Amino acid sequence: MPLAEAFDKTHVMVVAGEASGDLHAANMVRAMRRMDPALRFSGMGGDALRAAGVEILVDSSRLSVVGLVEVLVHYSDIRRAMKRLRDQLQRERPALLVLVDYVEFNLRLARAAKRLGVRVLFYVSPQVWAWRSQRIKRIGRVIDAMAVLFPFETRVYEAHGIPVRYVGNPLVDEVRASADCYALRREFGLHETRPVVGILPGSRRGELRRHMPLVIQAARLLRERIPGVQFIMPLAPGVDVERDIEPHLDPQLGIVRITGRTYDVMHSADALMIASGTATLEAGLLRVPMAILYRVSPLTYFILKRLIIIRDVGLANIVAGERVVPEFIQNDATPEAIVDEIEHLLTDPDYAGEVRRRLGIIREKLGEGGGSENVARMALELMRYGELKE
Repeated sequence: MPLAEAFDKTHVMVVAGEASGDLHAANMVRAMRRMDPALRFSGMGGDALRAAGVEILVDSSRLSVVGLVEVLVHYSDIRRAMKRLRDQLQRERPALLVLVDYVEFNLRLARAAKRLGVRVLFYVSPQVWAWRSQRIKRIGRVIDAMAVLFPFETRVYEAHGIPVRYVGNPLVDEVRASADCYALRREFGLHETRPVVGILPGSRRGELRRHMPLVIQAARLLRERIPGVQFIMPLAPGVDVERDIEPHLDPQLGIVRITGRTYDVMHSADALMIASGTATLEAGLLRVPMAILYRVSPLTYFILKRLIIIRDVGLANIVAGERVVPEFIQNDATPEAIVDEIEHLLTDPDYAGEVRRRLGIIREKLGEGGGSENVARMALELMRYGELKE
């Protein structure tokens, strides 16, 4: 049905709470603007959405937390952000609300939008296939359509009658290195032929607090075993380096730090110590061997381990459909275990080559690119027709 006159037909509100969602949302916004230059955007996000020309009502950098305990610590910030966005919905009545990941927050906002009659597109499905599958019915009550990044996710929503479309994963288009491995090493001041290990401990403050001591201990141990090894770390946008990175560093390790350019840093490395998350999928698309690690608070882990119904938590393994790279989660995430794997990758070319070969299946499973353009077209369909046109 046509949009009611009370709604602003050119206004799209976009809400992204984390760095990866901020990037996906920004690329979608640019694609929508190419298709309809008259559109205007506001919402919650970070540097990427701001650079895409979105009016940032709430900066998401203080809200990017994982775990039940961590959410409680930041509850007042989250509550203020929710009120600010709800007030904007009430006042502006945008033609469409696009919610990108950040599930619990965004589903609450979707409920408010639904009461106002604002159409809702959810982009990047929550992992209902991994845990808390009962959320599907709740999701269906508050959104108009779901855009998913992985082909296997469509059947989950179709089974519950929720409009869904596989739009393709935008990382297929985005994940590219700017030069070959050795050229990048020269540019970054690394020795070309000595082994290089990338350190990617996450981008959220809680992740850095838990993971930095772990990866620095692992780096020290690895340097004892392989004296010539070099280390490189990309610095994610929005990370407070002075507060969250520098206090943990060991000057004797000589870790090269590069602002941004995550894909180039990954491509320059022989192996990665990497926190579970979108970064593991990016590394998989680049076919860089890795050891996946993750720690949460003990209380969060106690609860989550009883809810998660899948064996693997790393996206690289989930998309591949098998455990291609090892995962070191919670108590299994020890410096010794991680270093054993990294040392194996650095000293056994046949093993490292086999891991790279198996990682190649990820790009095959994700298919062709065009994800940002596909979700932009989907958003415009909802704005113009109120439903998806098959």
